Amino acid sequence: MEVIITTDNQKNNTLTSSIDNNIKIFKQIFSTDVNDDFTIKYLQIKSLMRKGAVLFIDPLVDKQRINDHIISPLLFTMLDNISGNIGTILVEQVLSLKDTKNTNDINTIIDEVLSGNTILLIDKCNTAIILNTDNFQHRAIEKPTNENTLKGPKEAFTEWGEGNRSLIRKSLKTPTLVTETLSIGKDKHRAVSLMYLNNLVNSELLSKVKERIYSINNEDIDRIVMLEQWIEDRPYSLIPTTFTTERPDRVCYFLKEGHIALLMDSSSNVIIVPVTFWTFFHTADDMYQRWLFGNFLRIIRVVAIFIAIMLPGLYIAVTNFHTDIIPTDLVIAVAASREKLPFPALVEILLMEMSFELIREAGVRIPTAVGPTIGIVGALILGQAAVEANIVSPILVIVVALTGLSSFAIPEQSIGFIARISRFIFLFAGTLGGFFGIGIVLTAAIAYTSVVESFGVPYFSPKAPHYPSSRDFFTRRPIFKLNKQPMNLEPQDSSKNE
Repeated sequence: MEVIITTDNQKNNTLTSSIDNNIKIFKQIFSTDVNDDFTIKYLQIKSLMRKGAVLFIDPLVDKQRINDHIISPLLFTMLDNISGNIGTILVEQVLSLKDTKNTNDINTIIDEVLSGNTILLIDKCNTAIILNTDNFQHRAIEKPTNENTLKGPKEAFTEWGEGNRSLIRKSLKTPTLVTETLSIGKDKHRAVSLMYLNNLVNSELLSKVKERIYSINNEDIDRIVMLEQWIEDRPYSLIPTTFTTERPDRVCYFLKEGHIALLMDSSSNVIIVPVTFWTFFHTADDMYQRWLFGNFLRIIRVVAIFIAIMLPGLYIAVTNFHTDIIPTDLVIAVAASREKLPFPALVEILLMEMSFELIREAGVRIPTAVGPTIGIVGALILGQAAVEANIVSPILVIVVALTGLSSFAIPEQSIGFIARISRFIFLFAGTLGGFFGIGIVLTAAIAYTSVVESFGVPYFSPKAPHYPSSRDFFTRRPIFKLNKQPMNLEPQDSSKNE
């Protein structure tokens, strides 16, 4: 927000030595004639024998702290000797709050007021004292809702930025963990926190991330998921180039590989950059389970993704073009089940897939108490009624149900959306060209994905192109052998601390 100041200091946008003029400026900025939240309390500073005022936004501050540590000391504390900087004297000898600073920049003061801090103005002084009194309301730390684990920690991020950073620092206790705050948007009143390991992160990668954040010139970015859409490499592509998580332990794991974490207040997710193709197939449970169990779960997820994307297209390709590759008895059974059906196979699949998507969306939007009922009604009654009404074949219901179950096994939401959309692309490819059509689309998809980059990092790396790494891809090695950093990020150190 650009501040228009009609004072002697209009050119440099700073406070004057007149408290009345300074208060007039802030009354204009915060529209005090209609804004009941912005509060100004006038007082007589006893030790200075001068007029003063404290400014704050009522819902954002701890009023008891303001009264006990700011107003009362200023009203009743008397100093014997006053010499030197007034702001320094008050902070050191009168005010009992430790987290304070001085400034005369009006835009900085506006940012601090909006952050829940209190401003102390003193007559005949062109510097304001900023005192930390924020008291933002936030929910307690709870269990993850989307990234559940059986053995791992049960803590998830909340909408409290400072608390989120503390969760990361609690798990990653190292002096090299750096938190850097950047202001974004036209008004520069929104902040993004970058967390990274200073001794590990690639400097060029860090510069590239900062450059994209600084290039944002929009005032509406107040959530991390909105920032994600501004900084990603290909906003019109199906392929995600950033990763969001609600788990502090996953953020710590990425930081130890040289990634960068982005946090914002009022957001319960953290963005991780850069990412690769393999990132979206991993879960927190993979590392907490024994080597064999963790790899088994990963293989199950890979099979589930393949089924969720390809099964409807393969079914229609086999039944329309390649019946000779399935047993004769099964061909006869499929043909018999379709004998009385009025629609071609493509129409049947589209009807069932759209019905499934409607049920899925309805289960998300309706109240939680009714959600399971919708699933039961959709899966049992609707499917059974469609078969008995000779609208769809029983085997098609099995195909659609298996496809839907597989999509629920996908661990990351972005890949889940890719599977749901790509399913229809492969369905039409199988209808038009059978296996040949599916092969063309699959080849084009792999070729396209191979040229995608996330902040300069190839999407299929460190597998293709090949870089030294611990080979943690679809499967992983035992945890005691994961001792090498993925060099596709070009970290400063190539080995992990064991």
